[in-house]
Amino acid sequence: MVLRTSVERPLWRALLGYRLLALGYALSVFAWSYGRLAHPLPGALYLAVLTVWTLATIPRVLSARRCTNGFLAVDITLAVAGILGSVHVDAHGSIGPTLPSIWVAGPVLAFAIKGGWRWGAVAAAVVGLANILEQGTVTRPTLHNVLLVCVASIGIGYVIEVARASERTLAHALQIEAATRERERLARDIHDSVLQVLAMVQRRGTAIGGEAAELGRMAGEQEVALRSLVSRETVPAQSVRAADGGGRAGGSVHGAAEPAGTSECDLRALLSPYAGARVTFVEPGAPVLLPAAAAQEVSAAVSAALDNVRQHAGGPDGAQARAWILLEDEPDTVLVTVRDDGPGIREGRLADAEAEGRMGVALSIRGRLRDLGGGAELVSVPGQGTEVELRVPKRSGSRVK
Repeated sequence: MVLRTSVERPLWRALLGYRLLALGYALSVFAWSYGRLAHPLPGALYLAVLTVWTLATIPRVLSARRCTNGFLAVDITLAVAGILGSVHVDAHGSIGPTLPSIWVAGPVLAFAIKGGWRWGAVAAAVVGLANILEQGTVTRPTLHNVLLVCVASIGIGYVIEVARASERTLAHALQIEAATRERERLARDIHDSVLQVLAMVQRRGTAIGGEAAELGRMAGEQEVALRSLVSRETVPAQSVRAADGGGRAGGSVHGAAEPAGTSECDLRALLSPYAGARVTFVEPGAPVLLPAAAAQEVSAAVSAALDNVRQHAGGPDGAQARAWILLEDEPDTVLVTVRDDGPGIREGRLADAEAEGRMGVALSIRGRLRDLGGGAELVSVPGQGTEVELRVPKRSGSRVK
């Protein structure tokens, strides 16, 4: 409803302006020709009724919901009555075609905006037939006026139908985008908690043996099943978004996906707890402020990167791998770099991981930064470690170039 109002409102306002101006024109022509009319009093009475009707129904000509079918029926009946009554009032043809003059196009355009080109065509045909009956014959000026009103109503009706169809398509796309982002958020949370716990239970159970090994085997099966579910829910949606050019419809979509928090916090306080015996944290001397929700997402992405170091760098437990976190405060962006001295990632490993349902880098790292308007770059050289660069804009709504 909001989208439809945003597109149709200018048309309804234009129609309202046309009705008022056309009423003023009809009154001016009648006053100028008053002394030459055969029966001016009925004409004055009709225009008085027309004036009261036009002014009293101003709220009706503001939206499709207020412009009811009953209003349209009375409106076009008043127009037809004025056309047919012109024969009696203006027997000498002093004021031109009809008493309501160009006002009669208003009801026709209202039909077109309300119901589309078919409604507009029917209303134009009714008004055109009334004009021909008033003239008693088909003259070239009458035919010209009828065709002009008919073409205008059909054109406007067709445009409004196309606009409404486009709005429905856009609304459906926005719903898909919102649902996709919610699934990705849930998949990130699952990866950061449930999947890692299941993987740990599998490793520890296998190492301990006995009944714990059976528990580890069951945990491994559940991990595989859950990863498969996460992969089915996220990868196809990402493919759809990539196919339609990124899946964004201007700034509105992006704005709807941004974190709701508006308070700021120091990112250093969130990243410093990651420092330890094998993790070095390098920070600037001044606070690095980000919106609280954005800072939490960056911290979670750093945690996911460190989890990858512990799980995949070095030996089976990753104990010999060292990691460095570098926090940089740039004028418009915040840059966080996570680097390790592990064996690196072989070429094609990330694509294979996504195909297997392991979405750690795709969702927990890149997905988070993408939702913030930033980006994540991963550089890995076999034998020389891996570097993950996270860049996020400071201002909500802006995007990293």
